[in-house]
Amino acid sequence: MFAIVTIAGQQFKVEEGQELFVHQLEAGEGDQVSFAEVLLTENNGQVTVGKPFVSGAVVTASVIGQQKGDKVIVFKKKRRKGYRVKNGHRQSFTKIKVESINA
Repeated sequence: MFAIVTIAGQQFKVEEGQELFVHQLEAGEGDQVSFAEVLLTENNGQVTVGKPFVSGAVVTASVIGQQKGDKVIVFKKKRRKGYRVKNGHRQSFTKIKVESINA
C-alpha cells in the first residue's frame, strides 16, 4: 500500500515504514504528526484518486529528528566591474518515519 501525500508544500509517495526528509516541521523529536492532504491511495491494485483530496484518508508519521542539509554556495560576479558576492545556505529538514496509512 502506498499514498501520495502533500507534506510542507511538497508531494511525496510514501509507504508504511519509510523514512524520508521533509522541509522543517514544527514538531519535536518523538512527536506524532498526521497529514490529511492525501491525493492518491493504492491498496492491492485498487487505486483511489482524490478530488482534490481523498476523503477520510490520513497518513500518520513520527518525527525522528531535525537536521540540516548540505551547504549550498551562491556566488554572483559581474566581470570587469569588481562585483562579487558570496553567500551560503543550509536548508533545515525534519526526518520522519511513516507509521500508518489509513484510507
